[in-house]
Amino acid sequence: MKVIVLGAGIIGVTSAYQLAKAGHEVVVIDRQPGPALETSHANAGEVSFGYCSPWAAPGIPRKAVKWLMMKHPPLVLRPKVDGAMLAWLIQMLANCNYKSYAINKSRMLRLADYSRICLAELRAETAISYDERMQGTVQLFRTQHQLDASAKDVTALAADGIPYEVLDRDGCIRQEPALAHARDKIVGGLLTPLDETGDCFKFTNALAEKAAALGVTFRYGSEITGLDVEGGRVKGVITKTGREAADKVVVAMGSHTPLLLRKHGISLPVYPVKGYSMTIPITDESRAPVSTVLDESYKIAITRLGDRIRVGGMAEISGYTNDLGIARRRTLEHSVNDLFPGGDTATGSFWSGLRPMTPDGTPVIGPTKIEGLYLNTGHGTLGWTMSTGSARVIADLVSGKQPEIDATDLAISRY
Repeated sequence: MKVIVLGAGIIGVTSAYQLAKAGHEVVVIDRQPGPALETSHANAGEVSFGYCSPWAAPGIPRKAVKWLMMKHPPLVLRPKVDGAMLAWLIQMLANCNYKSYAINKSRMLRLADYSRICLAELRAETAISYDERMQGTVQLFRTQHQLDASAKDVTALAADGIPYEVLDRDGCIRQEPALAHARDKIVGGLLTPLDETGDCFKFTNALAEKAAALGVTFRYGSEITGLDVEGGRVKGVITKTGREAADKVVVAMGSHTPLLLRKHGISLPVYPVKGYSMTIPITDESRAPVSTVLDESYKIAITRLGDRIRVGGMAEISGYTNDLGIARRRTLEHSVNDLFPGGDTATGSFWSGLRPMTPDGTPVIGPTKIEGLYLNTGHGTLGWTMSTGSARVIADLVSGKQPEIDATDLAISRY
């Protein structure tokens, strides 16, 4: 059957690849001139199968107030007259309890661990190269309180059988030797050894080429204006240049997904949470990370990508704005210079992207009330991490097959 995938980011391209492998005629439509030119373009580079937690967690409301007062805040809130923002914030706060956290984290870990398996299989079958490394993530704690608070994550990891190791200061330095330059600024860490790193932009572009070789058609520079729905069933997609018929449609438009669905009576609680990144050339190997170090104090990931360091993170809730605030750059510079001093941050490139966040942290994958219309969106900061597993799940669902993991609680029906 003919399947149209809306969006050519990491989620859309992996979905298209798996749908083509399943034997479908696949067309990908995106407004950009090529793949991975929005949120997938310069993300933090971490593929965090173990470090995988919802932002909605116990204690977050109290922490958020403290963060907003910091010189280098991991969270920035710019309130505006926006019903969608308010509704999303209320739903997110409602998930900031131990029961919801445990449910949401378990869902996320299930999908992330499946993605770990799917990525390894895809890498083996395609031989794609994308500055990949398989050396784990160290979640770095600057205070004893942060180390103690990680107990809830350790409990969730243990319950789901995800390998981990709690590290003291020396353990962190053994894992990441360059941290010796910042020894007095850390107390310990949490290592998730199965985590990986890699350039999402390189991966997405390489996989798009593989998908095209399987027969996938990419229509770039095509702005999507609506869906063709008749009698409760999707019949195709409408763009500014016309209509394209389809048997089924997968929407993977990230933060822009709810704007499209709203026109067709579907309310999707996904809201853009802006993240920032810098890409810095490595000038001294002894002062560069080996893999990914996640600075818990500032919610910033510092990742090795070949001969570059990608510094990414923070959360800015400000709507659909993509401006580059100089204060956010200074926060990225502060984190990386504090832990890995001596880098050439002055020449680093600066970028921002809109992450599609759900209020419970779990992505939305599966069918909708419109027959033939499916969603693969809402991955927040973990699109790169969860992409390959999400693609396999959606390809199975579209094909009428039972996914290899339980996906019933991933669909929009959970809301």
